[in-house]
Amino acid sequence: MKVWIDQDLCTGDGLCEEIAPAVFFGQDDGLFYVKETADNYGEEKLFDGTNNPAGSEGMARVPDNLIESVIESAEECPGECIFLEA
Repeated sequence: MKVWIDQDLCTGDGLCEEIAPAVFFGQDDGLFYVKETADNYGEEKLFDGTNNPAGSEGMARVPDNLIESVIESAEECPGECIFLEA
């Protein structure tokens, strides 16, 4: 599974990071982004719109053990900005 955030819809609430901090993180712009952690993939990749693309171009892989948390994050997101792809 892969996940990405549409920053145009992000409300900056941060529920995603509270639920799945290994996948979501906030930036100084008040918006949230996705990442692939070194623990899961051997290297850290931050899809934050600076060095790496944001939005759908910055899709992050979701480790199997975090799929349920990422789905919950998408369901709880007030901005409905979290998108999942198989």
